[in-house]
Amino acid sequence: MAEVDPDVTGLLRAWTAGDLEARDRVMEVLYRELRRRAAAHLRRERAGHSLQPTALAHEAYLRLIDQRLVVWQNRAHFLAVVSQMMRRILVDHARARLAAKRSGRWARVTLSNIDAAAIASDRVDLLDLDAALNRLATFDARKSRIAEMRFFGGLSLEEMGQVLDVSPKTVERDWQAARAWLFKTLGGSAVQQRDDP
Repeated sequence: MAEVDPDVTGLLRAWTAGDLEARDRVMEVLYRELRRRAAAHLRRERAGHSLQPTALAHEAYLRLIDQRLVVWQNRAHFLAVVSQMMRRILVDHARARLAAKRSGRWARVTLSNIDAAAIASDRVDLLDLDAALNRLATFDARKSRIAEMRFFGGLSLEEMGQVLDVSPKTVERDWQAARAWLFKTLGGSAVQQRDDP
């Protein structure tokens, strides 16, 4: 994992209090992490994806700087919000692409690199994943949130535990359950087994 400025939490709290210099410093400190996560996610997208890591990171950045109501808690909370934004950006991009093409072709993403359910073809439709996460949220919001943070933000068990104020063991159990549910819902035939996402 990338080395992080030890005062990120202080900078985030200063940003919450309205300090725009702190906001800019947070972005400077965490931009590399933001771009790395965007690149990792886009590597799992279909070949020839028109959205590049820099563009995804910049779009997330532009949405982040407009956040006025978020009370930033720490680095993990920041990355959890980033994961939500990247999900929205990628789903919006996939929907726009689908609408533009009107051909029924779907954007495909792999789940295997994030230790999720290995779908038979090792790929799942991004819009199907988004719909499944929304459906999961209707009866288990925490599991849906964990899957979102893991898939779209690449957060560790510890980071997700910080965001949700639960133990890493609880996160691990919920992640395993969410993975199994997504696997079943998305029509997979095998589950990749690893201990730590």
